[in-house]
Amino acid sequence: MQLKQLCDFCDEYLKVDDFNDYCPNGLQVEANPRVEHIVCGVTASQALIEAAIEQGADTLIVHHGYFWKGESQVITGYKATRIASLIRNNINLLAYHLPLDAHPEVGNNAQLARVMDWQLSRSFGEQGLLFEGRLPRPQSLAELTHQLEARLDTRALVIDGGDHAIERIAWCSGAAQGFIETAAACGVDAFVSGEVSESSFHIARELGIHYIAAGHHATERFGVQALAAEIANRFAVRQQFIDIANPV
Repeated sequence: MQLKQLCDFCDEYLKVDDFNDYCPNGLQVEANPRVEHIVCGVTASQALIEAAIEQGADTLIVHHGYFWKGESQVITGYKATRIASLIRNNINLLAYHLPLDAHPEVGNNAQLARVMDWQLSRSFGEQGLLFEGRLPRPQSLAELTHQLEARLDTRALVIDGGDHAIERIAWCSGAAQGFIETAAACGVDAFVSGEVSESSFHIARELGIHYIAAGHHATERFGVQALAAEIANRFAVRQQFIDIANPV
């Protein structure tokens, strides 16, 4: 398929124009007009680029790309090395951030619910990034934590918000610890995100809500895989996921 065809499909499917994001969504580095072999991953690190080169990919699709607001605009150092590696090896880079968190089917949060067997009720909050649902059955904080760690292959940081069981839950993948107050306001028993801040401990305790930080990388591995699978189902291209392990 043509690169433009891929970009047009992803941009429309993920509704990128609906989001006010911290980075450009879509094509970030153009290096090849044809797309036949896609490698997808969480972050466009040098390790992932080198893995894509080794696999003979012509296109890399990630959740965390480049050109974030507030960072230096010059292309030097490790950023120059990454971009030079892509261009030198004729590999395109597409990145989708908030649109890939919020999508109701292939998004990180929808896919997290699928992996965990959570019954999704709605998305809400800032740009529809918070999700709410129910567990298949009430669980203790310890039970839910064990299940998250097993299914996401992660080590969670847990804040006990009381002695109550968990039935209603809210979640947002990645660095979404700032949403804990919004989650608590809707009356859920627990909030799951990727990261945690120092203040999260006190807020969770004082609001009486369990908080589980299950890992930024661990909670955001599934959306890009689902997107790449959707592309492969619609177009005659190869796709594979490469996981560059990250404990954060």
